[in-house]
Amino acid sequence: MADGSKTHRIALGADHGGFDLKEHLKRFLAERGHNVQDCGTYDKSAVDYPKIAAAVAQIVSDNQCERGIIIDGAGIGSSIVANKFPNVRAALCYDVSSAKNSREHNDANVLTLGAGLIGTALAEQIVEAWLAGQCTADRHRKRVAMIGDVERGILSGSPPATSPVELMMATSAATERLREIPDLAELSNEDLERIVARILEMTGGSAWPAQPACACCGAQCDGQCARKNPAAVRDFLGLGAGRIGMGLAAGAGPIARDVAQYIDHTLLKPEATSKQIEQLCKEAMESGFASVCINPSWVRLATNCLKGSPVAVCTVVGFPLGAHVPEIKALEARRAIREGAGEIDMVINIGALKSGDDEGVYRDIKAVVDACADGRAICKVIIECALLTDDEKVRACKAAKRARADFVKTSTGFSTGGATAADVALMSEAVAGTRMGVKAAGGIRSYEDLRAMVQAGATRIGASAGVQIIKEAKTGKSSGAVAAADSKGGKDKY
Repeated sequence: MADGSKTHRIALGADHGGFDLKEHLKRFLAERGHNVQDCGTYDKSAVDYPKIAAAVAQIVSDNQCERGIIIDGAGIGSSIVANKFPNVRAALCYDVSSAKNSREHNDANVLTLGAGLIGTALAEQIVEAWLAGQCTADRHRKRVAMIGDVERGILSGSPPATSPVELMMATSAATERLREIPDLAELSNEDLERIVARILEMTGGSAWPAQPACACCGAQCDGQCARKNPAAVRDFLGLGAGRIGMGLAAGAGPIARDVAQYIDHTLLKPEATSKQIEQLCKEAMESGFASVCINPSWVRLATNCLKGSPVAVCTVVGFPLGAHVPEIKALEARRAIREGAGEIDMVINIGALKSGDDEGVYRDIKAVVDACADGRAICKVIIECALLTDDEKVRACKAAKRARADFVKTSTGFSTGGATAADVALMSEAVAGTRMGVKAAGGIRSYEDLRAMVQAGATRIGASAGVQIIKEAKTGKSSGAVAAADSKGGKDKY
């Protein structure tokens, strides 16, 4: 598919070896109406290609430009550099065929060229074909989404038991087996693949898990749960974390990792300092938490602190009241994603929900979900349970479900109450049959609190006492430190 009439914002850069070709293509692109941002180099003086490649890739990663073109002697080094940046899919192309393929199959947003290997006429043809190509086939879009999942650690997990490639192959094989089950026929490919990926992630396996005594099928399971008890597999749609076999009850080592993967290490206090954010990130890396959750002004700092680690950066939108208009929430989300956030926790318009305006609540959520989809970020929807009736909680979850959010979340931590196991169970039931997870947040200060939420169906935990919880999980007993702090008036709801 092609759209030759569309113009683009293009970041263009080259080292000294690609300078002449860059200048030629800059004129070529401008003549066709494209908006070109020249990232250098600006003369033939020697320059290191990684600097230029990084400058172009950063602009594309931040969504300041839709596409990027980088030129060096062979194009190989620039492609390697560009692919280190979030949300960048760089392709090295030597002919028109590979240029078309990179767009239609891989949705490449950065093109690298070797000035020492192609002439100006061929370069023009490659660029023209690459800019016109569109990734529209569902099978290719699905695989491009998997690339984003690998980048965010969803397929590979943390810590990975196998390589991302091995895990993707195992996921694909297990998904094909699930498709054979009549009871699962109505599910989309995306939902089936997410179920399998989560099963593999939780079990730490590189293939369909085979255990000597399966709780679903008994001692003779042989890893055939999907065939012998498909109803049990359907339960994974709710992504209920209780399915991890409750190895949460004894020992250290793997127990701590199991607990840690549920936790968003949180610091949302308005008086939080840069040093505290840096410490938060350090603790998250040491403990293996899923993410750090911080206010938007700290996203860039947290991104830099966590660079190279599997810990995601999460921030909040429309926080804590949810009363912003949808357009502002979407803008806030896009800005945070450009600065490195991989997860967005947005607060719904609570007043609209209580007024019966379910359609308005849906549009509010959808605006942020769409922003997250564009930036390949996870979207969690905070419904503030403490302010809602059970009926309102269910309606809020249904709106999030309709908007195709990734999670529903219990609380901001700034209202009159936090997470309860009853709320988690209600929300888990409301989103059952989807790929959505449930995040419990607010008032979770101990290992016992966490266990209760997980058993109720929570798949992620937001907790400022994350390190304390990990210590309790390792020792198997509570220190009481947090409870003691509460009794002295030091209650921390953030």
